[in-house]
Amino acid sequence: FSSEWAAAHFSFHRPHSHLAYALDTAKGGTRAILVAVQAHIIAYLLFTRETESTHLERLCRVGQGEQGQALATALAETLWAAGGGGRAVVCLITVPVTTVPREGCRASSFTERIRLFEFTEKAAAQEFISDHIHCFKGKGSHGVILFLYSLLFSRTLER
Repeated sequence: FSSEWAAAHFSFHRPHSHLAYALDTAKGGTRAILVAVQAHIIAYLLFTRETESTHLERLCRVGQGEQGQALATALAETLWAAGGGGRAVVCLITVPVTTVPREGCRASSFTERIRLFEFTEKAAAQEFISDHIHCFKGKGSHGVILFLYSLLFSRTLER
């Protein structure tokens, strides 16, 4: 992955602002993934989340906690759909691996640390993502790459 991809993570505009519902996007290859997740975030904020605000106010009156919940819901919904409505796989980075790569392969220090978490219940996947949302939002988290890997493993390589 390029340095642009490695730096990409899910980050919102300032909470309680006119763009509080919106993900920050940069030009380049990661934008397509961010835009797809953004659509799920807006759908959640407008039609799923319980609030007394009007539809447009629902988007602007989003706090930091609500941003995280909206992102977790959007990621879980997307992974669940990729898994055909029967599974979701979430990829997270774990502690560094101390094994030596096989001959002809080079260690990337990223891929070797990915751990897969498989879920057969949508609610469990969403709760897990919510509990680990910092793994997708934090600077240096490789959040967009982790989500892309999660999509691939949820969908399966055969499909």
